[in-house]
Amino acid sequence: MPSLLLIDDEPAIVRALSIGLRARGYELHSAENGTEGLAAAALHRPEVVVLDLQLPDMDGIEVCRHLRGWTEVPILILSAHGEEDRKVAALDAGADDFITKPFGMAELEARIRVALRHHHEQGGGPELTVGPLVMDLAAHTATMAGNRVRLTATEYEMLAYLARNAGRVVTRELLLAQVWGGRYGADAHYLRVYANRIRRKLGVHHEEFLVTHPGIGYELRPPPPDPRGISPRSCSAGPASPTPR
Repeated sequence: MPSLLLIDDEPAIVRALSIGLRARGYELHSAENGTEGLAAAALHRPEVVVLDLQLPDMDGIEVCRHLRGWTEVPILILSAHGEEDRKVAALDAGADDFITKPFGMAELEARIRVALRHHHEQGGGPELTVGPLVMDLAAHTATMAGNRVRLTATEYEMLAYLARNAGRVVTRELLLAQVWGGRYGADAHYLRVYANRIRRKLGVHHEEFLVTHPGIGYELRPPPPDPRGISPRSCSAGPASPTPR
């Protein structure tokens, strides 16, 4: 049974989601404020957190930041109409997705399934290497110039798809469909937020490595070969040992 944590202070929503999600085979824990939610996340280690932005003791964005300080669990934000700026702020704080109230149980469950798939998916091969970036698809880890990069499940999935297509421009529509699913074809703002988050974590600038092609899509661009024949990975490994005589 997939384990979910619902952090919401509206009794009617908690009751309805508890009945609906448990009937669909989910194990559900709930908390009515941010403080209890953070404690429940540490205690139960859920596979997905469903988080309301409006909480009585702290802002949902703040809860999201606290969670991202120690866990990569997918976070699905519940928001109200007219909160576009706060949705973007939540994505910047580390959320993976959002759903706008009112919503149907079928839509919520579809987004939960996408989050679970990203969290558990292992990828299609053992390792991807693009210049200084190495992605171990079996271990679901990434390193940049030898340094571990902490990525959320969705960030990892997006970067892995771009790495599989390194050197090619992946259209926004294709990237959304492959990472988020066909329902998300019009949500291009996801990509902008996630690309910026990935760049910050990789330590690269806008036109370095992860390149935006305005109005078209994104490209993971391998660095040009070093004219001295030295690869980026060997450059980061430190000075070579003296050759034995």
